[in-house]
Amino acid sequence: MKDNLEKAKKEIARCDHLYNVSLKYTRTADTLKLIISRLINAIDFSIGVLLAKLKEERKIQEIPSLPRLRMEAMREYYKDNEKIQQFTDFFALLRKIDKAKSKCVQEFRRHVTMTCPVEDKEIEVTIDIIGDYYKKTKEFVEYVEELISGKKE
Repeated sequence: MKDNLEKAKKEIARCDHLYNVSLKYTRTADTLKLIISRLINAIDFSIGVLLAKLKEERKIQEIPSLPRLRMEAMREYYKDNEKIQQFTDFFALLRKIDKAKSKCVQEFRRHVTMTCPVEDKEIEVTIDIIGDYYKKTKEFVEYVEELISGKKE
């Protein structure tokens, strides 16, 4: 359980470097995609931590291996926790963006934009938006750590 939390924190540290250093100098859609995949990994590790806690408390028999099933388990067992519900929706959005075929506009410029078709609409990912995604993911990892340590219920 703690091992996955450490993996999530390391993914956040990698995202921090990608966002604050790599993206500053490269400004490519590939860097945006890489940040999104690291954010997905961090959230997935955090979800694994919460599911491991549920298994430890004997609320579930086993931890699902597929990300979609893990999200469904999270929605079911934490249905009263609005924050976790929002983060599972956010996780689903990031996975859809990651899988979508993206187009890039203004590559190598400050306003580099990656456009992805998701559910009949175009989602634009810019440097500012990826920064918001990074902050939101970091907040989720910290929230999971607080839940596990017992500081929040």
